[in-house]
Amino acid sequence: MLQLTPQQRFYLGIAPLDFRKGIDGIVAVCKQKLDADPMSGAWFVFTNRSRTAIKLLVYDGQGYWLCIKRFSQGRLSWWPKDTANCQAISVQHLQVLLYQGDPSMIYIPPDWKRV
Repeated sequence: MLQLTPQQRFYLGIAPLDFRKGIDGIVAVCKQKLDADPMSGAWFVFTNRSRTAIKLLVYDGQGYWLCIKRFSQGRLSWWPKDTANCQAISVQHLQVLLYQGDPSMIYIPPDWKRV
């Protein structure tokens, strides 16, 4: 079973992805366009042009997982518009994004602080 934890790294692929691509196509996008290692254990998050779905790719040490969430209603209200190809995101912001929320509008305290 896959879990989203604060210790993991999450990256948003800014440019829309052709959702006809499977695992091999998305791995190639990670290597060529994002200049990232898809076997590093990081999660890569993509959306389609109309922002009605999200795909997540992760390598777990034995193989790749490709997850898709297609929204039954509406579309993503927020997606970064940076000029970079890739943007890091926290697990809490990703969870908000998966529920079609706007992660830029919420405050999330740090994961831990020194006592």
